[in-house]
Amino acid sequence: MQTVSDPAVTETVTTHAQEPHALEPAQLQAALLKMVRHVVANTEDVGSSFPEEVRKMHYGEAEHRNIRGQASPQETEALLDEGISVLPLPMPESVKETLQ
Repeated sequence: MQTVSDPAVTETVTTHAQEPHALEPAQLQAALLKMVRHVVANTEDVGSSFPEEVRKMHYGEAEHRNIRGQASPQETEALLDEGISVLPLPMPESVKETLQ
């Protein structure tokens, strides 16, 4: 599972008039794919170094940047306990490849 840290973004997500439960499954899938592609295009993949890299940024040892990578559920929980904002995000393998 990918985890994303996006400390520089203060973007608010808005939705159309339809409630999420009113969307068709294909519409939900398309919206999820669009969001995941946006994350991939706008973050650096640090792989399994994610917990270490996000801690460095949190504690001022590295410059803040948008990153993503792998963290176990236990590592994710530890980061959250430290007050580090992260978001688990399941990412299909096909989305991780170069986007055109």
